[in-house]
Amino acid sequence: MAANVADLCQQHQLTVAELTKRSELEESRVLAIVMGRWTPSPTERKKIADVFQLTPDDIAWGHKTPIQHIYGHGPG
Repeated sequence: MAANVADLCQQHQLTVAELTKRSELEESRVLAIVMGRWTPSPTERKKIADVFQLTPDDIAWGHKTPIQHIYGHGPG
């Protein structure tokens, strides 16, 4: 099973700041990717995979945050 970015950071002892610098992406975006709150674009995937000397297909990119259903009464 492919590791996610947070797991890879832990394995390689990289902080979000270090991953940000090496990937040349915005820190807020890298943090969201590491936390599993953002699915990166193909370009972002490539930049992060390059840091770990992997291909984008070697990394699990899915969301970790559970999707919550919002119930309402709809238009009245």
